[in-house]
Amino acid sequence: MATETDEPGWRTLWDVGCTLGEGPVWVAREAALYFVDIEAPAVHRYDPATGERSSWTPPCRVGSLAPRIGGGFIAGTEQGFAHIDPAAGVFEPIDHPELHLPTNRFNDGKVDPSGAFWAGTMDDRKTARQGTLYRVDAGGWAVADTGYRITNGPAFSPDGRTAYHSDTMDGVTYAFDLGADGSLSNKRDFARWPATLGVPDGMTVDAEGYLWVAFWGGWAVRRVSPAGEIVGEYALPASNITSCTFGGPNLDRLFVTCARQGLDEAALTAQPLAGALFEILGHGARGCPPVEYAA
Repeated sequence: MATETDEPGWRTLWDVGCTLGEGPVWVAREAALYFVDIEAPAVHRYDPATGERSSWTPPCRVGSLAPRIGGGFIAGTEQGFAHIDPAAGVFEPIDHPELHLPTNRFNDGKVDPSGAFWAGTMDDRKTARQGTLYRVDAGGWAVADTGYRITNGPAFSPDGRTAYHSDTMDGVTYAFDLGADGSLSNKRDFARWPATLGVPDGMTVDAEGYLWVAFWGGWAVRRVSPAGEIVGEYALPASNITSCTFGGPNLDRLFVTCARQGLDEAALTAQPLAGALFEILGHGARGCPPVEYAA
């Protein structure tokens, strides 16, 4: 087993070599972190207390997953929504809202404070603007927003009144008013990011309502105020940073995924830790208590 290594501001937890590491989620009942390698495909599990690592190969690509109250996970996959349980080797399709779009797959997803699962789709060719954001609860799925090239992020303010969602290809993060019934309204630009920063990928929200945004091509995770201002930057030794989440018993550990995808041989030589699982050190923030999917 490789030893965790510390560097100024960050720590390598697992040099797993993900082609497209994504979707880290803290599972409180197991005190463990799960994340996916969309392209492998793989679902990885990391235990911070023991350093134990395990991986499961699902039958298709999984873009995101979130723990269910009843056990296992809900997931957004290239075959639609599914219930999965890596420990038992279970993959049970639920429904596929985009059978009419064979080049689409699900990408990022999160659970909101009410226990609903939100996940977005994208054109796997990264060309057509045919990505959709969906909301899933016990009553089924519903379309929340449309017209994306690469859906990414969904994140929610601690009070559950604001939703955030990005279109990575457009370099924009949107904010919405989130109604008690799960409806979105008042879509607006939260931030249009300069290309010099990279493009917005996955994100999470801390207990103070600040966003932590991973930047593909940006070598960093950045902390952003509710007003859309960058208030902190945390550099990492890989360019394609994909997502982050808080975990640990006190929700004060910030775990970060990244990708080897899109890097040529020279870039991979210069970034030997591309595709690893990292932890950002010294940030001083805490995450919101994790919520499980309620259906």
